[in-house]
Amino acid sequence: MKKVVILARSFARSAKDPLRRLETAGIQVDIKKNPDPEDEKIVAELIGDADGVLVGIDRVGEMVFTNCPNLKVVSKHGVGVDNIDLQSAQKHGVVVANAPGTNSVSVAEMAMALILTLARKIPHFIEQIKRKEWGATSFGLELEGKTIGIVGFGRIGKKVGQYAQAFGMRILYYDPLITEEIFPYKKVGLEELFKESDFISLHAPLTEETREMVNDKLLSLMKKEAFLINTARGELINEEALYIYLKESRIAGAALDVFTHEPPFDNPLLSLPNVIATPHISSHTREANLKMGNIAAENIIRVLDGEEPLYRVV
Repeated sequence: MKKVVILARSFARSAKDPLRRLETAGIQVDIKKNPDPEDEKIVAELIGDADGVLVGIDRVGEMVFTNCPNLKVVSKHGVGVDNIDLQSAQKHGVVVANAPGTNSVSVAEMAMALILTLARKIPHFIEQIKRKEWGATSFGLELEGKTIGIVGFGRIGKKVGQYAQAFGMRILYYDPLITEEIFPYKKVGLEELFKESDFISLHAPLTEETREMVNDKLLSLMKKEAFLINTARGELINEEALYIYLKESRIAGAALDVFTHEPPFDNPLLSLPNVIATPHISSHTREANLKMGNIAAENIIRVLDGEEPLYRVV
């Protein structure tokens, strides 16, 4: 019997269908709790002699591939595979697969929710009424007529564009992989996007090129009244620079669902009144969890049956 270890914490949490899918395929499923997803030694020990592993943010690199000789497939419970060493996987003949498109709606809706929360100062007014203070103490903003800049115009970025269009916003996007214009959106350079946008929403993958792409240079181009929203990867932002710009009110605020180091309990950004923080929950909806789990499970089943996965990365 083939053995698969589940490390992704939210796998089959909204419904048991993905788990039953694996079991029906005759696979022995071992669900394990990973105390430190960043520690490859722990990840390798948890995988052990398994034929496959289903991971979330767990770090999978050379140490894992070297110490888990039976491993044939790493299935990502999600889209981004920056936590998996793809070159090492190829060297050891291990298939890596992911589940693209499964969380596009959830993440895009979360981005828009955060934009609205920033625009209407919802946390401020919630705290105000809890203090038994009534009436508007400051003004919020309308989205209609404002400019949103979307960095990364893949599945999620395009969804955000659709939602923003429904609010009557002007939409700019930056994506070096897209060469053609996508009507009715305007393709611009990164610096122009940061200069012109009232809201900037990050949806780029994490690569060596995009790591800390939002740095002092780009932040200095933002309007003083502009907001930054990140539901992609925390490492896209130089957090030290962002902290300075927010603390000195050189930009209006930020909404962050992701951080460079998680959990970010010691991160100084959390101490700022103009920061909204959520615990990496953009993709955590029942619908996305079910779709993601089913595809992640099916990828494993197919590889262990000697077939091509639904979505192969390497």
